[in-house]
Amino acid sequence: MAPGLFGAAAALAVAVSLAVHVALNCPIDPAPSPPFPAGPRHTPNNLLQGLEKLGAGRLSGPEDVQVHGGAVYTATRDGWLQRMLPDGSWENWRFVGGTGLLGIAPSADGSMLVCDADKGLLRVDEERVTILASTVDGSPIRFADAAIEASDGTVYFSDASTRFGFDLWFLAYLESRPTGRLLAYHPSTGKATVALDNLAFANGVALSHDQAFVIVCESGGYRCTKLWLKGDKAGQPETFVENLPGSPDNIRLATDGSFWIALIQLRSPWLDLVTRWTWTKRVVASFPVLLHAIKATAKGAMVAHVSEDGEILRVLDDTEGKVINFITSVTEFDGHLLLGSLWADFVGKLPLAKVTQAQQQAAAASS
Repeated sequence: MAPGLFGAAAALAVAVSLAVHVALNCPIDPAPSPPFPAGPRHTPNNLLQGLEKLGAGRLSGPEDVQVHGGAVYTATRDGWLQRMLPDGSWENWRFVGGTGLLGIAPSADGSMLVCDADKGLLRVDEERVTILASTVDGSPIRFADAAIEASDGTVYFSDASTRFGFDLWFLAYLESRPTGRLLAYHPSTGKATVALDNLAFANGVALSHDQAFVIVCESGGYRCTKLWLKGDKAGQPETFVENLPGSPDNIRLATDGSFWIALIQLRSPWLDLVTRWTWTKRVVASFPVLLHAIKATAKGAMVAHVSEDGEILRVLDDTEGKVINFITSVTEFDGHLLLGSLWADFVGKLPLAKVTQAQQQAAAASS
């Protein structure tokens, strides 16, 4: 066989082999990814690099952070709910088990609500762990993610994807199909109902200061959607904020009625290339090693401060993830921001006064 023909035949054999492998092993049915928001980009400031590391080395992937009774709580990948007491000491508070403990929220009865991605919505107190909801309308809650309790006892929580669990979250992101849901657990009936569906990777959940509406973050759509709970618009959804400079993860009510949103930075030249076409998504998803390598190219951390009306007020970042990477939650407490990350071994603590001073100095220098 001539060298040219041999090379062509080899290339064809490789192409056919690849096509067969993808056809037999691809776990996703991808849709086109939404374009990254093309609006005005903020000026990188690296203000998150000034944080203090709390519990460094003892916390494995503290995805969410809450404050309850003066103590700082987080759930870690080793199955523990851990807390930092007011004197700065840490303790293992309650063992739940598993690697999928995500969003946590204090309850009015003193317990802690926990989203276990694998088991559903849990209530954890000093005595026991209780599963509140593991199904909705007869279907399993596959990816419980974040929760918040309203004053009437209703718990609003997200189910990120009806197709993939927490261990395969990146596949849900690549697939780009809106299968997420906002659920509502009703203590009077002991059952959960669907409040909103067709969400693009449903994630963080927060109530407005007057509880007139609930917000759910859509990580796959660079937006947050609000559902009116009171007034003439009760039951109606509408966009709260869109074109965010990152994928919104957890959202938290601030002391003044505004909101803080953690923005995952799922961008890199490789990620942008892979998500450009559905066929490249299929190829990457068919090779676990390649999938992990592409996911690892994402870097950077970002949070946004958003008004009650959905206006972006300011953005803080660590552009290359030098101090903290992949921020998944941000909570305002006692003049500081507490930052959680699945890719960190600490909780970040950043004084807001320091941030404001740095921003004022930067504004003065540019004027």
